Amino acid sequence: MEKAKIKIGFAPTREFAFSKEEAQRYKRLTYEKISQLDAEVVDIDDINSEGLLYDFNDIEKITRKFHDMSVDGVFFPHVNFGTEHLVARAAKEIKKPVLIWGPRDEAPLENGYRSRDSQCGLFATGKVLRRFNIPFTYIVNSRVDDIVFERGYRNFTAVCSVVNAFKKIRILQIAPRPSDFWSVICNEGELLEKFGIQTFPITLQDIASGVLRILKEKTKEYKTSLEYLLSAIDCTSISRESAEKIAALKTLMMEYCQREKCNAVIIQCWTALQETLGIMPCISNGLLTEEGIPVICESDLHGAISSVMIQEAAMSKTPVFFTDLTNRHPNNDNAELLWHCGNFPVSLAKEGVKMKASSHLYIPPYCDGTGEWEIKGGDITICRFDGDHGEYSMLIAEGRGVEGPKTIGTYVWFEVKDWPKWEEKIVTGPYIHHCAGVHGKVAPVLYEACKYIPGLKADPFEPTEEEIRKWLRGADNI
Repeated sequence: MEKAKIKIGFAPTREFAFSKEEAQRYKRLTYEKISQLDAEVVDIDDINSEGLLYDFNDIEKITRKFHDMSVDGVFFPHVNFGTEHLVARAAKEIKKPVLIWGPRDEAPLENGYRSRDSQCGLFATGKVLRRFNIPFTYIVNSRVDDIVFERGYRNFTAVCSVVNAFKKIRILQIAPRPSDFWSVICNEGELLEKFGIQTFPITLQDIASGVLRILKEKTKEYKTSLEYLLSAIDCTSISRESAEKIAALKTLMMEYCQREKCNAVIIQCWTALQETLGIMPCISNGLLTEEGIPVICESDLHGAISSVMIQEAAMSKTPVFFTDLTNRHPNNDNAELLWHCGNFPVSLAKEGVKMKASSHLYIPPYCDGTGEWEIKGGDITICRFDGDHGEYSMLIAEGRGVEGPKTIGTYVWFEVKDWPKWEEKIVTGPYIHHCAGVHGKVAPVLYEACKYIPGLKADPFEPTEEEIRKWLRGADNI
């Protein structure tokens, strides 16, 4: 699915006591820089002759424009000292994630005059934003060409993507959870009340009749899915009938998501589905996840929320995968098997690995529809939105995919710094063995995004909170 570009409202601010010329110069430099980065920029050049926030009478016009343009976040560069109370008032009205930054000053002029003092303005604005109870992100006082500026701006853009998607989460629920899976029990009403997260339930009968309809109609979407399935994955070990049902199930889930405006799916993947359709849904799940709609096994609603958030943290540049934490590496004490029955997207397969459709080896009646391939390694971030007793947090962690023994299903071996510490964290909760993963390092994005979601606490584990904050301040790595 094509992803809409994030929009950032650009509202540079100045203060009357400092140089207007310097304010204009840094407004231009800043705009030129961010226009080359990830997001669409919505300026305020039509609001007043300077295109700056400095007059109380302009706040209503600025907020109206940003609302009309549906910005996802607002950037208030302090192109000289800035006007802190106007930034806070505008931010309060706009109700979107807020980024503040000011350019690092050069040496004073020969006469001792300082033309900006933008760092001092950041101190003032930070305090006033706190007074207004407005969460905000800031980039350390720096030059516009410093790496810390680009890093911070890109991170904020991804934060806006996560927050925007979180507010629109609507999950297609296919049947209730498997009866034996008490670990995925959650409070649907509380998720709606606290976060606005909606579910749209359908039955397995809806799925069964829908799949039969699509097999009969042979829609264009179905034919495309079947063709891709047969070309991308070796299906010689399953029947043609099973392959057609796998493609039809994927097509039907997409139909429901488009019609009901759902951006994730949870499915009771065993055992009633096998008795109804005669297939496992694993490969169907992966095919739809590949297209930007994560499909989550075993009716794990919290897992779906995790998947949407981490997908947006990666700006949908690579598919997510939903996985179990299953086994410790037999030889590497700090590596763990990330595994599931065959739901990992095809495009994540390790180079040179043959992708194979198969039947389930663990769950009777051993139906077709699982997959077997290892996915690529490298940097991987995993996360878990979870909670109990009315409190919610987001486990955030990074590691690396490494070599390990072959197994069935879809999998990757995942190395961290201290696995026993991880194990203790998962066992003692509030988390479970399910998590969402994505290739790349997006822990700083998820960490910052949580501050804009009331009722959700960031729980950065590896890297730690201080390591993330250090990276955001300009450290080379975490």
